Amino acid sequence: MHSPSLDLLTLSQQIKDWGRELGFQQVGIAGLDLTEHEQHLQRWLDAGYHGEMDYMAAHGSKRSHPEQLVPGTLRVISLRMDYLPGDTEMSKRLSQPETAYVSRYALGRDYHKLIRKRLQQLAERIQQAIGPFGYRAFVDSAPVLEKAIAEQAGLGWIGKNTLVLNRKAGSWFFLGELFIDLPLPADAPHASEHCGKCTACLDICPTGAFVGPYVLDARRCISYLTIELKGAIPVELRPLIGNRVFGCDDCQIICPWNRFARPTSQGDFQPRHQLDNSDLAQLFRWTEEEFLSRTEGSPLRRTGYQNWLRNLAVGLGNAPSSIPVLEALEARRDDPSELVREHVSWALAQHQR
Repeated sequence: MHSPSLDLLTLSQQIKDWGRELGFQQVGIAGLDLTEHEQHLQRWLDAGYHGEMDYMAAHGSKRSHPEQLVPGTLRVISLRMDYLPGDTEMSKRLSQPETAYVSRYALGRDYHKLIRKRLQQLAERIQQAIGPFGYRAFVDSAPVLEKAIAEQAGLGWIGKNTLVLNRKAGSWFFLGELFIDLPLPADAPHASEHCGKCTACLDICPTGAFVGPYVLDARRCISYLTIELKGAIPVELRPLIGNRVFGCDDCQIICPWNRFARPTSQGDFQPRHQLDNSDLAQLFRWTEEEFLSRTEGSPLRRTGYQNWLRNLAVGLGNAPSSIPVLEALEARRDDPSELVREHVSWALAQHQR
């Protein structure tokens, strides 16, 4: 039992201060009512928009009921950490079809470990102040409706591109959660959304993945196609992917609220191995050993070597015909992987038109 004399209001303010000291830009406290989001998720799943992401449909109601996922939970602390590296010339890279475009969140170290460690440090700070309490940390790693929780905690609103938007920070940030058994005063949910009549994110999507505002068909989303999808990328979507080889940021780059995003000071999120400026052909020549060593501690590991080559083959198929591009593809025409061979064959056919 926690001491009845515990000053919960003071503690909640201290938690926000400690969170900022640990490198989070914003900290909010959410209640547990996610009913509206639960219904939205169910409609999305019923429509099949999750594609092969079966984990989205697993776990029953635990996703929208934090107290079922972690019994005893009374509140969720939601935290955001900005990740945008300074000056990565995103639009310029997208207009250079022979250069690989890697989603900005994946250029540096994997955020999961870094944020989980900071969440653990925050829990330890709370424990030092009040004694043992029940908690569990999550970073994009369990059935947690993190965007809904962030909105409930007042961190922002869920925009038409389905991402959490913040008036002062845009959307270039990671989220983390600490489920706690303390009855802290909950922050006011972000009551209004500020997308207005703007549809820039819906209009810019290269594959037309938005069914409408706030509804994304993941099966057409480039992030899904290049990261989550295990098999062949649908042929009709390949030309639309351009040079995006891991994820896609178009709906964030175009968002007017991202004018207010500030570059991160977090060294771990700075680009590694020149991934913000590498030729498709150069990356396509990586051996599996090079892939494993250069993606150590990186989100790029999630896609695996074969799918990395699959994605690069599509990018090379969309690139202008040049000697380096054609030589790179020819070198993998007989790749041991049937998946890679099929995408290389498609890419070569694009250049023979």
